[in-house]
Amino acid sequence: MKNRPLAILISVFFFWGFVAASNDILIPVFKEKLNLEQWQAQMISFSFYVAYTVGSLLYFLISKFSGQDILNRIGYKNGIALGLVISAIGTLLFYPAAETASFPLMISGLFIVGLGFSLQQTAANPLAIVMGDPRKGSQRLSLAGGVNNVGTTLGPLLVSFAIFGAITGNSSTMDISSVKIPYLILGGAFIIAAIVFKFSSIPDIKYEEESTDSLKSLIPSRKSALSYPQLWMGMIAIFVYVGVEVSTAGNLAEFMKQKAGISTKMAAPYVSLFWASLMVGRWTSSVGTFNISKKMKFLLKFIVPYLAFGFFLLVNKIGNNDLSPFYLYAAIILILIVADLITKGNPSRQLLIFSILGIIALFVGMLSRGMVSVYAFISVGLFCSTLWPCIFTLAIAGLGKHTTSGSSFLVMMIFGGGCISWLQGYLADDQILGIQWSYLVGVACFIYLAFYAWVSNRILAKQGINYDKTSSEVSH
Repeated sequence: MKNRPLAILISVFFFWGFVAASNDILIPVFKEKLNLEQWQAQMISFSFYVAYTVGSLLYFLISKFSGQDILNRIGYKNGIALGLVISAIGTLLFYPAAETASFPLMISGLFIVGLGFSLQQTAANPLAIVMGDPRKGSQRLSLAGGVNNVGTTLGPLLVSFAIFGAITGNSSTMDISSVKIPYLILGGAFIIAAIVFKFSSIPDIKYEEESTDSLKSLIPSRKSALSYPQLWMGMIAIFVYVGVEVSTAGNLAEFMKQKAGISTKMAAPYVSLFWASLMVGRWTSSVGTFNISKKMKFLLKFIVPYLAFGFFLLVNKIGNNDLSPFYLYAAIILILIVADLITKGNPSRQLLIFSILGIIALFVGMLSRGMVSVYAFISVGLFCSTLWPCIFTLAIAGLGKHTTSGSSFLVMMIFGGGCISWLQGYLADDQILGIQWSYLVGVACFIYLAFYAWVSNRILAKQGINYDKTSSEVSH
């Protein structure tokens, strides 16, 4: 099959989503069980996301001192397989951590899992962009992100089921020791996936002196990746994007407990809806990946997001969860669909419009009460949905031989998820901003993202990279 290598590649995105979203269930559970402060509980996110930075720094230093880029030496397939094995080792720590309710062991295991993910992300993201027409690179990343969000939708529900004995958290007991089961199964899945990648047909693409893609920069190749403003500004964008995404979700359970009367045990479906919202947006954007008629693409822009939403409802139905609170969310999805149609596949325009919508959603959440505020904060997931592929595509555009190192620098900035979620957790103290107004942190993140969308478009235009031209060519 022509698309089989891409299908194999994007399967790894599922694992990243499963673990990242599951952290949002572990945070309130360990907080209650071990009597932690909110900022202490956020160390779960911090340890996981800072591992991306440590992993990327190790990647850069090893490549520099060995005189050759690691992935160009061992191959992209081997790099992803190695990353999966490292992550599998991290899951083994969940057994003693769960048995002893040890917080240090838990975050150590997550740190090692994150180290493996760092190497996987460094290889997988640029591969997804170049495995086909580079003009559809952001849309292929959105497709991969849609697979990622199948993991983010299932993760909180399955981990909640393991801890509480029910997806809805109706059980009166909170058994932390049971958390080892899904993570040990996940570790086994990592090993199987590593074997599949090792022997797959995924090409080992190397970035040589001259780029051969259709989005080649018109300017001469520069000394290093950091010489390109779209990259170093994109690094900041990745930092704040992952930050606002993780902090919005990571503080959601505590917000619902304090302001909406929803207990930690009942939080899993709402946290799952936040991550399912990212799936809705990414499935919608990925429609542009397929070579179909403009009319069919238009119809699928309305059908596909509700298929993704239907997947969320199905999973919760299987878990015997009450679906009635979620039906009204279908109306909010219409906002996403209209916004996506306006962007016409242009990554800078999509980043700008979705960032503005994210700001609006956060202010609605801070200024309203009850379930209105809950759904406003959850809808931030819709508007975060395609920001990663937009930023990544803009940041590595025109880098040529520096693409792989540029990818490593971008992955390094994922630790923003830990830093910004910790900052919001700190500001959420009642003596500072309080949980509701702590979401001003997210507003600041979106403001920078809107700025990056505006300025990167101009930077790339000066280098001869025009995504408006690209969009029109793709539509034909």
